[in-house]
Amino acid sequence: MSAHLRKRTLILSGHDTSVALEPEFWEVLEDVAQSQKLALPSLVAKVDSARTPPHSLASALRVYALNWLRQLLNTDSTQA
Repeated sequence: MSAHLRKRTLILSGHDTSVALEPEFWEVLEDVAQSQKLALPSLVAKVDSARTPPHSLASALRVYALNWLRQLLNTDSTQA
């Protein structure tokens, strides 16, 4: 595993699952979870259940975080 990745182990569907992401992505995902009033493992489970193979969970989480930030930017720009 690369030194710049932060690994977390979560229980998804009753199984331990490890996901390694850059710390910045974990921070955004924690913000998303807080905004949706979810625990981080619940948000990860939500993303996991919506992804389609062969996409990895790490990739799905990165794309989810990116799309959330893009939505925030679009909302902010339409309110300006």
